[in-house]
Amino acid sequence: MGLYIVTGAASGIGAAISQRLEDDGEKVVRLDCREGDIIADLASEEGRSKALQRCLEISEQGLNGLVCCAGVGGASPNAALIPEVNFYGSIALLEGLKDVLAAVRGSAVLTSSNSAPHETDPNYVAALLNDDRALLSQTLSEISPHAAYSGSKQAISKWLRRNAPEYARAGVRINAVAPGYTRTAMTMATENDPKFSAAIREFLAAIPLGRAGEVKDIADAIGFLLSSEASFVSGSILYVDGGHDAMLRPDAI
Repeated sequence: MGLYIVTGAASGIGAAISQRLEDDGEKVVRLDCREGDIIADLASEEGRSKALQRCLEISEQGLNGLVCCAGVGGASPNAALIPEVNFYGSIALLEGLKDVLAAVRGSAVLTSSNSAPHETDPNYVAALLNDDRALLSQTLSEISPHAAYSGSKQAISKWLRRNAPEYARAGVRINAVAPGYTRTAMTMATENDPKFSAAIREFLAAIPLGRAGEVKDIADAIGFLLSSEASFVSGSILYVDGGHDAMLRPDAI
């Protein structure tokens, strides 16, 4: 039995991967801002610090896996929460738990998005990667919440690629999933909103596999990346989007 910490575990993809791991006989520590084994607000530096301290106490003998699913969507009325949770909330925990992951040659999976390659303000992404708070505040005031979301996921992807070799040398595999449109409570609220429903239907019809993703699709991909079957996979971003990214960016490699 291994020990795994999953953030954003109360709903959506986080709940699905938590259940999958438990079904596989693993011990799962669920971290969420609403309910779970660890109640923590990853939107603030203080909340992240408290969450990390509790995670370290639980995993002092070693941690087999970390899955960062906590996130704020692009429809959030408070755009400032998006980079705090999506980027800093993931990276702060991963960096803080690196040593306990390395102790048992564990692995981590971050959550990117197939919207990460979308064009966004490069200064916003640079602000996140360089932890430039002044620039972050400036750029957030100039972009839409949707751009803040896709940019936060782009920063996650770039951070992963830049840091995966160092983590691998320490014995920790880090990878990411990049979900496409996935039916969760958050996306269903948008899908059922008369203002967006027609556009969402059109968007779903464009997915090459002909359907929206389900949380199990993403959980299965995360389960693979955590497993011994992926023991030589490090620094990869696995698109789980029904072929949408391949359709939109056919020449990207």
